[in-house]
Amino acid sequence: MAVGSPRVEPGRIHAAWQGRVSGCLLGKPLEVLSFREGPDGVRRYLRNANAMPLLDYVPLLDGYPVVARERACCRGHIERAEPDDDIDYTLLALLLLEQHGAGLRTDDVARAWLRLLPAGATWTAERAAYRKLLDRMAEQFVNGEAAGFDLAECSDNPYNDWIGGQIRADLYGWVCPGRPALAAELASRDASLSHRGDGVYAAAFIAALAAALPACGDLDTALDAALAEIPSHSGAAEGVRFGRSIAGTTDAVARLHAHYQQLTPLHAVNNLALVVWALLAHAGDFSATVGEAVAAGWDTDCNGATVGGLCALAGTPIDDRWTTPWQGRIGTRLAGHSELQLDNIVRRTVEIARTIA
Repeated sequence: MAVGSPRVEPGRIHAAWQGRVSGCLLGKPLEVLSFREGPDGVRRYLRNANAMPLLDYVPLLDGYPVVARERACCRGHIERAEPDDDIDYTLLALLLLEQHGAGLRTDDVARAWLRLLPAGATWTAERAAYRKLLDRMAEQFVNGEAAGFDLAECSDNPYNDWIGGQIRADLYGWVCPGRPALAAELASRDASLSHRGDGVYAAAFIAALAAALPACGDLDTALDAALAEIPSHSGAAEGVRFGRSIAGTTDAVARLHAHYQQLTPLHAVNNLALVVWALLAHAGDFSATVGEAVAAGWDTDCNGATVGGLCALAGTPIDDRWTTPWQGRIGTRLAGHSELQLDNIVRRTVEIARTIA
């Protein structure tokens, strides 16, 4: 489904990269603390740091080794965007589209992982899928088999409805403005290597939302367009609806955690609900939007990145306090790409978007 003109706007893509990188940097120091101590632990740390509400990068306090190990992402210590899987996968999507365009297939993603993505930089569903790829390659080498294997085996893992597919989805929407169906399809092809069900639907929704935002007059219309690209009965769709339902309430964070108390902090559905709530709760204010998304807990760097990119893509201005510290320098663990420059990857993303359009 097309929702408007597919005109490519370089300024939006530039802002989306800035927002995604800044949001990831904001959430990175709090990720492990969030997993260990939950949202109360995150908020307790921020209160002790005199950083509530969270409107700037996280200050570093003594006595918190899990935060200190990400010192380079804390306020006053940032010199570049440190490598993080949330950004690595966005860069990998760019490389994949440069090579394959809209014809990208799941097996192209698998080959790119083996060539460019270190196994040690993968987690949960991605690591399980990677292990399956390596195991089957070894079997074929020993047995002298030339035929491949069914890639669906890779997504048969205990984490296939977790957040991994969702964090890989954004750029597919950035390069498909006004074309949420195509964005959702591209994100699904990528996510399907390691995920199934809601793990794929959450990725498709985020990509479709990113594609819809530049063509829709408001966030609610874009959310409706993105919802049309995933099954209405899915957990992902329920998460979107729940996130919308609590926007504007004073106890939204408590309601999020109560509603999804049975889910892991890394599940796709609860984090998707949080993303939707954060986008609606402080629309038009980048700092408040990403700050609330991170302070709410669960997967803080993933949600900060996703919310930051979408918020900026929607046209929300980003204050220099977020972009000046990392100086356009983006670190990565991808093979052959230790550090990239923002202007370069923006230019390349715009070129891909124009090619697809």
